[in-house]
This record gives sequence, structure tokens and C-alpha cells, in this order.
Amino acid sequence: MKKNAFEYVWTDKKRSIFGLPLTFTRYYLTETKFITRTGFLNVDEDEIDLYKVTDKKVKYPFFQRLVNCGTIIIYSRDADTPSKEVHCVKNVRKVSELIDKYLNIMRDRYGIRGRDMMGFHSDHDHYDDFDDAHDEDGDF
Repeated sequence: MKKNAFEYVWTDKKRSIFGLPLTFTRYYLTETKFITRTGFLNVDEDEIDLYKVTDKKVKYPFFQRLVNCGTIIIYSRDADTPSKEVHCVKNVRKVSELIDKYLNIMRDRYGIRGRDMMGFHSDHDHYDDFDDAHDEDGDF
């Protein structure tokens, strides 16, 4: 990926226990996606469209707090990445607010709210209602 292929809103590296960016994991936030890039020789990229994010959680482990870092856990309706941990990033509260800002912009653009992202769960099989609609001949 070229460095200027996307217009980045925020970017940072995963940090070590001392708060130093000595890893090969990099996080990017664009206006539409959250991208995780890992590796040095073999590079893997994972993208999550922001409108698919259903929830997020911020964690402040003790040693990360000592160096002003934290971890964000993003839950999404993405098929290959239902949850993503953004480990040990600086100014985690500001990053979380940035994700919220662009998440709401994308949801407004697509007309999606949290209730639209929830699946249908009930105790009975949903095919039972369909079968009740048929009469004995199999017609409706």
C-alpha cells in the first residue's frame, strides 16, 4: 500500500510495555475504515468498515496506564473480524472519541443505527411461523 493511498485521520503503532513503538503492528483510521497492518516481511492488512461497528470497549491495564496507553476492543458485524483489539495506543480516550465521531458520520451516511445491526434472536424456530401460514394443500 502506498503511504498516501488513504487520507488518514489517525495513525499509531502498537506499543511495548514501556510505551515505545517497537512492534510491526500499525493502526490506521480513515473516515470510512479502521485498518490494522501487521508484519515486516509478510504483511497482513485487516479492514473494518466503520458503519459495521456495533460496540467498543476501552481497557486501561495497569502497566499501560503508567505510560499513558490503553487498549480499545472493537466489536463489529464484519464477517472475518467480529472483534478487533487495538493494543496499547497512546491517548486512548482521544482515539476512542475519534472512532465514535467517524462511526456516527458513516452510520448517518448509510442510515444505519444500532438497532439495525442487531440480529433476530428468539426461543422458537422462525420457520414455525412460516409453516403456520400454509394450509393443508401447501398454499398460502
